[in-house]
Amino acid sequence: IYTFGPTFRAEDSNTPRHLAEFWMIEPEMAFYDNTDNMDLAEDFVKYLIHWALTECADDVQFLNDTYDDTLIERLKFVDSQRFARITYTEGVEVLEQAIKDGVKFEFPVYWGCDLAAEHERYLVEKHYKKPVMVTDYPKEIKAFYMKQNEDGKTVRGMDVLFPRIGEIMGGSEREADLDKLTKRCEEVGIPLEAMNWYLDTRRFGACPHSGFGLGFERLVLFVTGMSNIRDVIPFPRTPKNANF
Repeated sequence: IYTFGPTFRAEDSNTPRHLAEFWMIEPEMAFYDNTDNMDLAEDFVKYLIHWALTECADDVQFLNDTYDDTLIERLKFVDSQRFARITYTEGVEVLEQAIKDGVKFEFPVYWGCDLAAEHERYLVEKHYKKPVMVTDYPKEIKAFYMKQNEDGKTVRGMDVLFPRIGEIMGGSEREADLDKLTKRCEEVGIPLEAMNWYLDTRRFGACPHSGFGLGFERLVLFVTGMSNIRDVIPFPRTPKNANF
């Protein structure tokens, strides 16, 4: 199944890649584990970029000639590369080594931190030099419904990181175990009564399933080479901005 519709975020993120309202493409696949999920996510985004390169060639060429002369090269680079796949722990180790080697980051790096855009871009642009898929994040920084790993510390989430913009997609294998899901709700303070409808999907015959979300405006941002996400949506809605 899938949905494609508006998504609302209440977080106070005033950056060139965040909106308070954006459009999200979200597929969810039955009997998919996180590896299947990553395979589909990679195939999906490559298909979209390849389609733009072939079916919108004149538009892409215009943007390349007038706005960003590395655009086509960057799109072809992503289209042709096998994405790197690393764990969150491996990513943190790479970043910690970069700091030892003299790289300066604005935000701190430690196991358990939520990777900032500068960290994500370093992994993609400087270290692996290709799109990167990061898995097995600490459970404390990810949603309660993500499948827990056997170590009890990490979850089977995955983020897809692209050059220039950092995270473009995020998803996970979902927790199918009712007891683990209930316990996680209690740990993060989510009232069980409010989540009964969701817990019922596990209580009455769940199957293993996974899914991801692709922010449509971030995809357009990448494909057009624009530098600010407000330039790729007709009526940008950002924190503290609701004129209509």
